[in-house]
Order: sequence, then structure tokens, then C-alpha cells
Amino acid sequence: MYGLGVPRVATRRIDWVLRFDHVIRAVPDLDAASNRLLVEHGLDSVAGGRHSGHGTANRLVPLGHDYLELVAVVDPLEAAESPFGIWVGAHSAPDSFSGLCLRTWDIEAEGRRLDLAPVAMSRRRPDGVELNWRLLGMDVGLENGLPFFIEWGVDPQDHPGRLTASHHVRPSRIAWVELGGDRRTVERWLGPNDLDLRFIDGPPGVHRVGLTVEAGELIF
Repeated sequence: MYGLGVPRVATRRIDWVLRFDHVIRAVPDLDAASNRLLVEHGLDSVAGGRHSGHGTANRLVPLGHDYLELVAVVDPLEAAESPFGIWVGAHSAPDSFSGLCLRTWDIEAEGRRLDLAPVAMSRRRPDGVELNWRLLGMDVGLENGLPFFIEWGVDPQDHPGRLTASHHVRPSRIAWVELGGDRRTVERWLGPNDLDLRFIDGPPGVHRVGLTVEAGELIF
């Protein structure tokens, strides 16, 4: 699984910080998934927007510093022409996580370390605000169950984690993420970091997520 397609990673020390940005859940239906998340976990979501050229759209669960992303295919014909749209359609399931995205403040340096080039993306929120960001390693990451990287080009208050939602609990952040797959491969891919990643035996990718909430911890 981790063989072809994963770049050889340099081992030099990294002096910048990685943090959790968002966890992705690919779902068959955005409304059904968001309603279930609210009923079962007390987490509300807000409309995100369409991903132009990919045939997908999302809803966001803001957590303060980071967020959960529900994403679904909304235009099958357009999605069939996009690697991301194809991936979302292939991984849609009501109860499983599909990917982990980590925030960096120097995506160019991460790109040099991994010998990959960042890809610029954008979308317009329902209120008209244009969001811009750059992704790194998404194709390799999603294909191999590895985290990928994002650098936002927005003001802090416009980060999706800062949106207002009518939660029934009070979340503040993603506390930890449980991953399957080969631990050494993941650690070499990420480089030095202080993320709370919990490794288990099992298929590569995200298995469970722990959120810090006012009452303690929410695990799902």
C-alpha cells in the first residue's frame, strides 16, 4: 500500500509546526450525515460550498481551532472527471473517516522536503467570502491513507473552524486522531511533530477521532 507513489522523504530536522486542521468524512448525502452527527453527537454543521471542477460540495463542523468536513458528490458527471470527485464517491460511507489534513505555515518548505508541489485551490462561501488555500500531497495521502497538508491564505477569523454553529455540546478542538497502517511510514512522511497521533493495527487511514469538549472528551 505504501510502495509506489510515495516520495522518498528527506530526514533533516523541521523547525515549523504542524497542527490538526480538519478531518474528512466522505458521505453519500450531506443533509443526512449532518443530521445524524447532530442527533448522535450534538455537533452542528454549516454549509460550506461547491468545489468547482470536482463535482463535490461540503458541510463544515467548526470546532474553534479546527473542523470536521463532510463532503459528498453532488454532480456525478463532473465528479467522474476529477480525481478528488472519484475518490469521494469511492469512499462515501455514513460512519467512517476518509482523510486527515494538517495545517502548516510553510507549505513551500514541506514541498521541498517531500519533493512535491503545492496546488492552489479556492471556493466561495455562501456569504460571498472567497477562501484560498494551498494543498500538498493530497493525491498521495488519500491514495495511501496518509495525512496531507494545507496552508491557508485567509485571515484567522475566516478559517472554517471559526464559523458559528448551534452545537449541543461545546467543542474546542481536535485532541487526537487514531491512525492505522505502518507507523514508521507515517512518521517519515510527516517529519518531526508533536501531534497526538495514536497508531493501531488496521488498514491505513483515520479510524477514530477525539474532540475536546467542555464536558471532557467526545470520541467517535
